[in-house]
Amino acid sequence: MAHYSWILEVRPGYEAEYKKRHDEIWPDLAEDIRQSGMRNYSIFRYGLILFGYFECDDLRKAIDYLGKSDANRRWQEWMAPIMKVEVDTNIGFPFLLPLQWHQD
Repeated sequence: MAHYSWILEVRPGYEAEYKKRHDEIWPDLAEDIRQSGMRNYSIFRYGLILFGYFECDDLRKAIDYLGKSDANRRWQEWMAPIMKVEVDTNIGFPFLLPLQWHQD
């Protein structure tokens, strides 16, 4: 199982709204994330910085699956005004951080 992470930003003043929206994540989006093959998905916040972590066997398949997800498209549109997102156009997903160390 491969480990992946990304860093994004919540816009100033929207920290509580960001948390509220994720506390109420849409069931169809949560299901699409599961169906994509992403597991153990967590997002942490430090100030305005968001740190996402997930595990996945086939990243390309997961990104392709979510790219076809109507729930994911609607979610991204809904979240766009309160976030700063930089997407790696080579993979169609936020820039992934290189793993530096891991211990099971």
